[in-house]
Amino acid sequence: ADGPWSVADILTEDDEQDRVPLQKLKLLGESEELRGLLLNPHLRQLLLAVDQAEDKSSLMKKYMQEPLFVEFADCCLRIVEPPEKENILPE
Repeated sequence: ADGPWSVADILTEDDEQDRVPLQKLKLLGESEELRGLLLNPHLRQLLLAVDQAEDKSSLMKKYMQEPLFVEFADCCLRIVEPPEKENILPE
């Protein structure tokens, strides 16, 4: 019980649809835009607070009202779930 945990220990079948493949997660580390956002000390403090929080869900709801946190979340989503090409307006 005190050994290392795996993703399978915390995900149920219902959560499986929310799972992001490791290949896509690696794209986060390659994003210059995301790296730029993470240079912001306020954002880093928000992420640290979420990581250390007991009730992550309610803190996430609160932080989703913070424009900087929303910008971070949107950036992450654009990387792991790029918009469909047909939904992009031509320039």
